[in-house]
Amino acid sequence: MRISILCSSPSHPVWPRLAGWIARNSQDHQIELVERRAEVSSGDILFLISCNEIIRRDVRDRFGKVLVIHASDVPHGRGFAPLNWQILEGRNRVTVTLMEAADKVDSGDVWAKHDMYFEGHETFAELFEKLFDTEIALMDFAVANYGSIEPRPQPAEGGSYYRRRTPDDGLVSVEHRLMDIFDLLRVSDPDRYPVQFQFRGHRYSLTMEKLGPVEKTEPETKQPAKEPTTVCV
Repeated sequence: MRISILCSSPSHPVWPRLAGWIARNSQDHQIELVERRAEVSSGDILFLISCNEIIRRDVRDRFGKVLVIHASDVPHGRGFAPLNWQILEGRNRVTVTLMEAADKVDSGDVWAKHDMYFEGHETFAELFEKLFDTEIALMDFAVANYGSIEPRPQPAEGGSYYRRRTPDDGLVSVEHRLMDIFDLLRVSDPDRYPVQFQFRGHRYSLTMEKLGPVEKTEPETKQPAKEPTTVCV
């Protein structure tokens, strides 16, 4: 099978995971990883992973299927940075969708959905490591089920969209309490888009590192963790 992966930035933290996926599958498939639409060739599957470009029909027609992995339960949460926005909304369950690319952003037919569960303390690295695990699993699912999936169209009405996040979304006041910006610290890339504040005529970055769990003085009843599931739809 000929597979292309388009990811817009080699500095994106998912890039090494994609390179690892290619290394594991290169004996069975011919795979390329590119960062620009102009570099895409042709083949059976084109995966769009953290892709910032619009992929129009002239490119999509070169492939049997063009697939997007999007961290929301579409048609709700289409658009930009869906995982970040949902964590900021206080959600601890996030659905990741494998779907076909279409002219209208994030509106293509759905192949599968996979739920991720969080506990509310995960840092940026932990949040996105779980997302990348899910994306890799859905890529495996797509390759294994290529040619046999019967995708389900999304509803024509009722979708919602997240806007693109900007550096100003990470700008906080020195008067904010830590609990007020805790989730913002969790979803902000400490290397590329850290939380920032202005004070005494200068701008500063603010990042967070998890040191480990707090020891409990009394036994705590732990609820059984929910197992993530991939549902073919």
